[in-house]
Amino acid sequence: MTRPSYDLLTEPWIPVLRMDGTADALGLRDVLHQAHELRGLTGETPLVTASLYRLLLAVLYRALGMPTSDTWEDLWEEGRFPAEALDAYFSRWQDRFDLFHPERPFLQWPDERVKPKSVINLVPHMASGNNATLFDHHHEGEDVTLSPDVAARALLVGMTFGLAGLSGLPQKFTDGPWTRGIIFLAEGDSLFETLMFNYLPAHHLGFEMDDTSLDRPFWEAEHPLSPNRKVPLGMTDYLTWPNRAVRLFPEPDGQGGWVVRRVSLAPALALAPTVSDPYKHYRVDKKRGRLVLRFQEGRALWRDSAVLLQLQSEDQWPPRPFAWLADLADMGTLPTETRFRFMALGMANNQAKIDFYREEHFPVPREYLLEPVLVQQLAEALSLAESTGRALGRALNRLATLILSPTADDPEGRKPDRKDVDNLTGHWGGRRFYWAELEAPFWHMLLALPQEGERALDVWRETVHRTALHAFHRVAGSLGETPRVLKAVARAERQLLGALFCVFHPQDKRCQAKRNTSKRR
Repeated sequence: MTRPSYDLLTEPWIPVLRMDGTADALGLRDVLHQAHELRGLTGETPLVTASLYRLLLAVLYRALGMPTSDTWEDLWEEGRFPAEALDAYFSRWQDRFDLFHPERPFLQWPDERVKPKSVINLVPHMASGNNATLFDHHHEGEDVTLSPDVAARALLVGMTFGLAGLSGLPQKFTDGPWTRGIIFLAEGDSLFETLMFNYLPAHHLGFEMDDTSLDRPFWEAEHPLSPNRKVPLGMTDYLTWPNRAVRLFPEPDGQGGWVVRRVSLAPALALAPTVSDPYKHYRVDKKRGRLVLRFQEGRALWRDSAVLLQLQSEDQWPPRPFAWLADLADMGTLPTETRFRFMALGMANNQAKIDFYREEHFPVPREYLLEPVLVQQLAEALSLAESTGRALGRALNRLATLILSPTADDPEGRKPDRKDVDNLTGHWGGRRFYWAELEAPFWHMLLALPQEGERALDVWRETVHRTALHAFHRVAGSLGETPRVLKAVARAERQLLGALFCVFHPQDKRCQAKRNTSKRR
């Protein structure tokens, strides 16, 4: 019987988007050979897309070496990856890219202590164990079958985004390297440009490594889990970090091919929490230390855009591709017409459960990477929107309080339960409406600010003020016109108008007096 085999170098398992917008699938070799002719990668989930980019970067770092500013610029001017260097590398390690190789299957390492289980345990968007059903309605009891291409992508995701939890062994599973936090990648007009923008020189990697002379990716190591370590040996060790010991078990599909129904999973190496990822954003909190930026339900990423661009801040550590593009723009390496865009990929999770996945794409005019004053203006514009949002929230809480208990303002009046107030304001959705309505104007302001300056900020201020009032009146208009409602609306609106005046006129003496009184209290 023919032994199982699936060559990841040649089999079409990586989903790509061509320049004309059509979808296709290519092998690893062709993806890199044709990168300058492809628009990008397009995985079935953001986790798949991110994991594929991570793999391609690992191959580039190993096959082409750690770039310097000069070697990076030479490669950029070529406009494509060197086919000879890539082919020489792939020829040397060809057997290690076989997904079902009998001795060293790609990115796999057995652990004899665990028994095979359903392959569904490797796929985050399928329900298994603590993992809730998101977009798929398979469950662990079903006989789930994965084709080799899907299994290969699931393997990458499991190693990259695996969740911490019980394993059935004394050792627990730990989080994969990209499980926590948003992954930020610079985005070009082609896959070649995207990979190049994230192919960072050593001084932009941002984390301490052990002896880099020992660095190697998973597939080159004779024993990937040795030495036992918590700090990567180098960049390629980090990009192929063996967070799990995985083994796929292929079976004949009855048509001359192979499928995967079973997989074994065991904990492997735990990454030290002190290791900084160059593709994440961190901020320093005086009490809690270094914190990574994460996706939050109900909070769009654009609200945090200013901190991502604070490249010289002492308490912010933006993703390194932002800093690298700033260097390239400052050196004049990139044409002035080069468009800067970024993608944000990842998930939100709570303990061992995935809440949601998210993928966002957003532009960043090059001026923000070169002119800190623009970033400061952007931060102030966002701060204004946040202060206005808080004022709106307080007014809606006041409205809900008075609707539930008209005497709540009286010293001896009944105060409604806080949960009832929160439930009512949540049902109204006034704050959600406010932030949703501001997203399109924000992107317009972001793009206009470098050219229009104060005029763009004036338009933004007017929009923020108008949107807050619109959100309040939208809620109030849905409540009817009973005396009880009209009285509550009048009081809450008066509070909102006073708060907005102070948000937009912080130097007014009356507003300063209010702030001083609040501080004394």
